Amino acid sequence: MLEQPMSKAGWTRVAFGDVVRLSKARVADPEAAGIERFVGLEHIEPGDLRIRRWGDVADGTTFTTLFKPGQVLFGKRRAYQRKVAVADFEGVCSGDIYVLEPANDRLMPELLPFLCQTDAFFDHAVGTSAGSLSPRTNWTSLASFEFLLPPIQEQARLVEAFLSFDNACEALRELSNKSRDLLFSTSTELLHQHNLLKLTPTSTLPAPGWRNVAFNDVCERITYGFTNPMPTTDAGPWMVTAKDVVDGIIDYTSARHTRRDAFETELTEKSRVRIGDVLLTKDGTLGRVAVVDRDDVCINQSVAVLRPNDRSDGVFLSKVLRAPQMQARLMKDSGGSAVKHLYITKVGETRFFLPSIEEQARISGILNSLEERVNASEKRLSELNSLKKSILEGEVHHAL
Repeated sequence: MLEQPMSKAGWTRVAFGDVVRLSKARVADPEAAGIERFVGLEHIEPGDLRIRRWGDVADGTTFTTLFKPGQVLFGKRRAYQRKVAVADFEGVCSGDIYVLEPANDRLMPELLPFLCQTDAFFDHAVGTSAGSLSPRTNWTSLASFEFLLPPIQEQARLVEAFLSFDNACEALRELSNKSRDLLFSTSTELLHQHNLLKLTPTSTLPAPGWRNVAFNDVCERITYGFTNPMPTTDAGPWMVTAKDVVDGIIDYTSARHTRRDAFETELTEKSRVRIGDVLLTKDGTLGRVAVVDRDDVCINQSVAVLRPNDRSDGVFLSKVLRAPQMQARLMKDSGGSAVKHLYITKVGETRFFLPSIEEQARISGILNSLEERVNASEKRLSELNSLKKSILEGEVHHAL
């Protein structure tokens, strides 16, 4: 939208400050003025124009910058975080947030937040920021940002398209949240993890056929990988590190290869894993879980491997490890100050309830189905956001 050729009929080049003004309204005592909410940078989510969280003025605040419904809030500190939102209530906000509104009738108010979401605008804001630890842009610099402004009729068409995208995204976001809530509750119920933090060897079994076990009881091997063998760019085995384990899968696009001769030595035998093994990140980013799906994989010291024995199934163990109560248990037992760690000994001693192999397969199937529903809605949401971004940046403007 903003990168159309200058020759396009009716489009005019303007500076941001020509059509947008910075609101300087202040209120010395928000509570006395009847204002109930305040918004800080932490309450604005990148890429989300809706304000879904806020603080209560009654709990105390030093903020005095006033905003009203319809005005746009733009995070001037660390602009690379891309924090923009549209207020739908009155409140006060942090001094690190600019309150913006149209300066005249040349710009539709509804188009302003989408303008502030463009890459060109953020690049300008980041490029004009000053400071090292906490860079900030200033209004004079933002006001100098130039772009091509379409006629009002074209603005109206763009606003209609963007609002349609936002409504569709909101519906998908709600579906995704409900699906996640259902997965959370179903996982807790099926895995009987309501009181996992208090589980002891003598805790009562939840149902006939279930057992009270520790991971040591149902794994033939619980260990972690060896310090990285020399990485290489050839087609040797995959070396999976903690950063490569995400959302229940191994992301091979970020993984590197290791030398085949190193992979085949006894030195790295403890690093080799096989299909069906469960991986658990143990250093830095803790508690991420995935099941190994190929046989040319090894791990480094930041990843633990749990190899199921004949009493357990790897997919089921991965569900147990990813369940909310188990994640809370793992975090409770972690240690370290600057860098957090999971201790393999404690992981092996951690208890949970285990059903028969047949029941493990049934439960895993149910949870897999729910996870697929979550993933499908989130994938569609990502696709819609990408399409809106393409339209916003003018790549498919002709399709409108």
